[in-house]
Amino acid sequence: MLATAVLAGVCLPASAQALNPATGNNALIRQNDLQILQNRIQRQQYQQQQQQNRAQDRQIFQQPPPVVQQLKPSCQTQIIGTTAVSNCR
Repeated sequence: MLATAVLAGVCLPASAQALNPATGNNALIRQNDLQILQNRIQRQQYQQQQQQNRAQDRQIFQQPPPVVQQLKPSCQTQIIGTTAVSNCR
């Protein structure tokens, strides 16, 4: 019987080896429940972070149009008789 208890103790995870046999099952179940809850919280936090990242990626920032200097044509208007002639460069 002692050999069976020792063999069972070797097969259990390290955290479960220190448990009192009378309350071992309940404590192990509580530990598993705690791990499940931690995993859920981490998954929710990850999903929220991904949603925020996607929302930032979707934002379209309106950039002002580039400032382009426009040159005014240098036109000279000459009046020859009754006709206006423009020379633009």
